Amino acid sequence: MLTPEQKLELERKVVTMLKTVFDPEVPVDIYNMGLIYKIDIDDDANLHIDMTLTAPNCPAADFILDDARIKLESIEGLKSVDIRIVFEPEWNRDMMSEEAKLDLGFL
Repeated sequence: MLTPEQKLELERKVVTMLKTVFDPEVPVDIYNMGLIYKIDIDDDANLHIDMTLTAPNCPAADFILDDARIKLESIEGLKSVDIRIVFEPEWNRDMMSEEAKLDLGFL
């Protein structure tokens, strides 16, 4: 059973790791792109993520998912990693961080 502090620390590690996962066609990580909708770590250290893609037919989807899963599974303390692709709400540029918008020339 994780303490709230342990959950928070694991969540920080998850976010840090997600910031190392990139769509090969975009020079911004999936976290700052706004593709991560939910990060949930249950009391037994199982990670559940809801994420989306910039488009349902994204050609890099398998690469992005595999990269995210491999990196997240390397986090010490997590028991399992479950990544679910969702398309509601539909992703749009407004979901990107200010840093991502700047990097992509949208500001």
